[in-house]
Amino acid sequence: MIEHCWHHDHDILEIRPVADLRPAEFRALAAQVDPVICQHGYLQGLLIDARHYRGWQNFAALVSHCVFTRNQHRHLHRIAVLSDNTLLGFMPQLLNHFVSAEVRPFPGSEEASALEWLSHPG
Repeated sequence: MIEHCWHHDHDILEIRPVADLRPAEFRALAAQVDPVICQHGYLQGLLIDARHYRGWQNFAALVSHCVFTRNQHRHLHRIAVLSDNTLLGFMPQLLNHFVSAEVRPFPGSEEASALEWLSHPG
């Protein structure tokens, strides 16, 4: 399950994966995000709150996640990842090879700092 909310008048999308991720979750999220991108042309930032991330339900969910990222990353300026997990701390370095957005990790306790960084144009 992916919970989401908007910050700064739909400039920043916050997503919180709270259970095993399924393919339908990414289709539902895209249905929420695509109209905003069409209206504004881009998203200033994406905040991924991965503090409670448990993983994908199966390989199809992983593929859906990759498709969602491939389709949306060109419309993002910055991505912040909140996590205290050591392995997820490497996620921004990995993402930098696949997305055009600037990606930066933040410790789980620094949500306000992450939102502040996302709100400034890169």
